[in-house]
Amino acid sequence: MKKVKKILIISSDKHLRDILHFCFDGWGYEVFIHELKLEGISAIKKISPDAIVIDVHSATKSHLEICRLLKEDFITALIPIITLINKGQLREQLLTLKQGVDDYLIKPPDPLDLRTRIEIAIKRSQYSFYSSSLTGLPGARLIEDTVKERLEKNTPFSFAHIDIDNFKSFNDVYGYIKGDKALMQTAYILYSVIKKFGNADDFMGHIGGDDFVFITTPDKHKEICRYFIFMFDNLMPYHYCRKDREQNFIIARNRAKQIRKMPLMSVTIAVVNKNKPEELKSMVEINERVAEVKKYLKTVPGSKFMADRRTSTNNKEDLLVYKKEEFLKNSYKPIGQILIEQKKITEEQLEEALTLHWKRGIILGEILTDCGFITIEDIEAALKIQKAIFEKTRT
Repeated sequence: MKKVKKILIISSDKHLRDILHFCFDGWGYEVFIHELKLEGISAIKKISPDAIVIDVHSATKSHLEICRLLKEDFITALIPIITLINKGQLREQLLTLKQGVDDYLIKPPDPLDLRTRIEIAIKRSQYSFYSSSLTGLPGARLIEDTVKERLEKNTPFSFAHIDIDNFKSFNDVYGYIKGDKALMQTAYILYSVIKKFGNADDFMGHIGGDDFVFITTPDKHKEICRYFIFMFDNLMPYHYCRKDREQNFIIARNRAKQIRKMPLMSVTIAVVNKNKPEELKSMVEINERVAEVKKYLKTVPGSKFMADRRTSTNNKEDLLVYKKEEFLKNSYKPIGQILIEQKKITEEQLEEALTLHWKRGIILGEILTDCGFITIEDIEAALKIQKAIFEKTRT
């Protein structure tokens, strides 16, 4: 059942209140009206509106404190606030509202225009609340909503769950700052691979911690998984120090608190395909199938993916397991690492550039040159070395 959105309108202008109530009620919203007699925000908390419209023109300075109080309270901070401002006093009123406002319209507003602004503000607020603050990818709630949409359309799709193996050990040894950088790079690898090998409307999300998902079509998931594994296995070792990278393990405590040699990070991708309308009717069913596939994959060392292609009629097919070919191992060295080995940049300069690279999607070489760390000639020389490494491993 679709959730009814709640709109709170705060104004002392009865004519305006009546018009907005009539319009929004007709559009299917649950409308609440207040006449600027609120003291504090306890009444607003009880309503828990999806958006608030405040008529600034008829408000006093004390009434405008509502905006500030709402944004300073954890419970109400993300509720979008749209103000209605008198055009003749636009400059004065905007200066008064230095905080607590997400958007504004000139009074009297076009109800349809106001509705559009409200919907955009609600969507933006929900995305901010339900997205990962670290990677910027949609979180669990948005992932679930997207899956429900795909199920309602009843068209084929593939749901893939990505789990980073041995991430906890890495986080324990190297600390949460290094751990966050590893997660940021994982998100960027996923974004890059989906963009290159996926569809325009494919979805990617970050459940939390070291768990990611993507949704694509059944004809695309294999290529996405293969290339993701290739990039992950060739890039993630460089989050370790040289000694750990060369010995291919770290000394850390396992989940039983025992000190052990723990492998470097690898990745497990469990894929569930919906090929026919009668398959996979709910998110619960998808999660159960993913858990089953993931449980088996965890017994296989290294990076791998497996697609469960069984149908709802229980006609079982072999479960496919893909592991990265050995010839691809060490066939790729990132530009940043080459530049460090060539003593063209420092570790600190690379970390600064990589953070911008992952967040903005700008080519790393471009960031390094823009920051003045290296020259274009340095990048060209590093690219030649990178190409030579790849060609050497294939011969």
